[in-house]
Amino acid sequence: MEVKDPAGFWVRFAAGFLDGLVVMFVTALLSTIIYRDVFIERFTFVDTLSPLYYLILPVIWYGYTVGKRALGIRIARIDGAKVGITTLLLRHLLAGIVYAVSLGIGLIVSGFMVGMRKDSRAIHDFIAGTYVTSSPPK
Repeated sequence: MEVKDPAGFWVRFAAGFLDGLVVMFVTALLSTIIYRDVFIERFTFVDTLSPLYYLILPVIWYGYTVGKRALGIRIARIDGAKVGITTLLLRHLLAGIVYAVSLGIGLIVSGFMVGMRKDSRAIHDFIAGTYVTSSPPK
């Protein structure tokens, strides 16, 4: 299947940066409200916010996260189906394992792939059968 309107490296990078700011702000706010401290040393439910943000939000929001939505890009499946939890688990969890096992080299290669490939797909996109596009959902 053809990739329509692929999002390039810099817009994806900026969206990821914005998403990081959103997660950091919400986590700090919740931590301050609940624990009266921004930085706590033990594992808490707040530590689950980031994975939930990246796994759940795109499923219910047609492939968008806050950062991606702000920049007009979204995650889409190659086959045109709606992005589901299995797709995002493959995209984030399995790809994260691949990146960790390769000691980060896979992540660097993915950055080059997004910047140099015509379809702008990274390793995690190939694992999950996804791409990032500027086309709105159907």
